[in-house]
Amino acid sequence: MGQAIHVVVVTGMSGAGRTSALRVLEDLGYFCVDNLPPALAPELARLVEGDISRLGLGIDVRTGTFLERAAATLDELGEAGHDTEVIFLDAADEVLVRRFSESRRPHPLAPDGDVLEGIRAERERLASLRTRARHVIDTTTSSVHDLRRSLIDYIARGGGRPRLAIRVVSFGFKYGLPVDADLVFDLRFLPNPHFVDELRPQTGLDAPVADYVLRTEEAQELLGDLRPLLAHTIPRYEREGKAYLTIAIGCTGGRHRSVAMTEELGRWLIAEGHDAATAHRDVGR
Repeated sequence: MGQAIHVVVVTGMSGAGRTSALRVLEDLGYFCVDNLPPALAPELARLVEGDISRLGLGIDVRTGTFLERAAATLDELGEAGHDTEVIFLDAADEVLVRRFSESRRPHPLAPDGDVLEGIRAERERLASLRTRARHVIDTTTSSVHDLRRSLIDYIARGGGRPRLAIRVVSFGFKYGLPVDADLVFDLRFLPNPHFVDELRPQTGLDAPVADYVLRTEEAQELLGDLRPLLAHTIPRYEREGKAYLTIAIGCTGGRHRSVAMTEELGRWLIAEGHDAATAHRDVGR
């Protein structure tokens, strides 16, 4: 047998957030397949062994008679050595009825429009899966963001939380803001190497320019503010389930001040143990 896979089966009531939960698992690095007939899950696990270590499966009543195989499939996955668990999404009947009314989507078990009756029938069909659930999430009063936080916290307790990927990018304000920027810092108040003849042809990647920028009192004060700010905010971005964070550092042309500061912050983030990389959008302009 190949490497054991962590298999998370996401199931539950239609309208309770199963699709959103699968998206969260994808962000957490799981290879996700929605509405796969349960009987095919062991074969899928065999096919991906050695290539992936996390598998997310969405199962609901749309699988029809295949649903009857769900319990046996879970046993088969466990016997094959895979760490298999069920996460069940639930919500109060009246809330599910309202959600279907607001979305104007038909309930899979209510083709005649009797949503409440469809919900009751669905509960009966999913009862055995609910008893197998290692974790039940009630989304009656939850938003999509609440669901995301709950799932991330749950997976993290099992070591499944991915590292936040941080990208520090320098840019020139004259060319516009980076479209993917989450945090933007303006360095145009720092002394500009552009006005020093011997430094103008160089960039912030060159030691003379970096020294000129970073050794100024203003730059040191800025670093003294940025480091604790990022140390405070980054864990909170992680807690909210953000997978990527782009920190944009700008100066006028994006060649000198912003480049030097971006490299300095990148080094500091890596030294602090973060998954960080730097990029310089406008340094070649």
